[in-house]
Amino acid sequence: MSPTESLSKVPAITLGFWIIKILATTLGEVGGDAVTMSMDLGYLVGTLLFATVFAVAVFVQIRSPRFRPWVYWFAIIASTTVGTTLADYVDRSLGIGYSGGTTLLLALLLSTLFVWQRSTGSISVSRINSSRSELFYWLTITFSQTLGTALGDWAADTQGLGYTGGIAVFAGLLALVAVLYLRTRISRTALFWSAFILTRPLGAVVGDFLDKPLDHGGLALSRYVGSSVLLLAIVTCIALLPQRPASQAH
Repeated sequence: MSPTESLSKVPAITLGFWIIKILATTLGEVGGDAVTMSMDLGYLVGTLLFATVFAVAVFVQIRSPRFRPWVYWFAIIASTTVGTTLADYVDRSLGIGYSGGTTLLLALLLSTLFVWQRSTGSISVSRINSSRSELFYWLTITFSQTLGTALGDWAADTQGLGYTGGIAVFAGLLALVAVLYLRTRISRTALFWSAFILTRPLGAVVGDFLDKPLDHGGLALSRYVGSSVLLLAIVTCIALLPQRPASQAH
């Protein structure tokens, strides 16, 4: 590591990172639905519950002096779960629909990225070197996770793609981002956030495919079993796949 670099509190972007991220987004969908639907707590109560957990997780992450994989991924799981319940609350309880929710959340996400860029000079994950940039990082993640849920529902239901069609579309878009990363010089920061956002609707439609009723195009698997299996897979990946902090240029 050069004298101009230090270690970040966020992980290096590797294949393992994306595997865990997709598993986490799927868990967020299934786990969120387990609390709001299977436990019948409702979207508002579920959102307040998971928002509290997420706030605590982010506080611990920001206060941590170094990268701690378990803390970081716990915060990611909390963000994707609250993203599920919040998106469902906005889309369904507020009655603005999937199209309205997607539009609103996309505007919030783009506004956050704009303010972050203007405030710190960079939205790159390799430039997260202050509490302010960390707060913007987690706020962006929250909106991206929430947008992803609404976008997944919009594609599967409003656009009539169904769950398998939605999986094909979002997996294809992620593959396109990977090709652009390998074959072009398009901004790595833009490609990272594009991929980060797209993993969420992919996880959303995969999660819905697993737990929704057969007559709705799902497999009708138990949300509790699905959540447990996904959580075990995430824990296994964190334990076995290389977990190192990203190098951070100053």
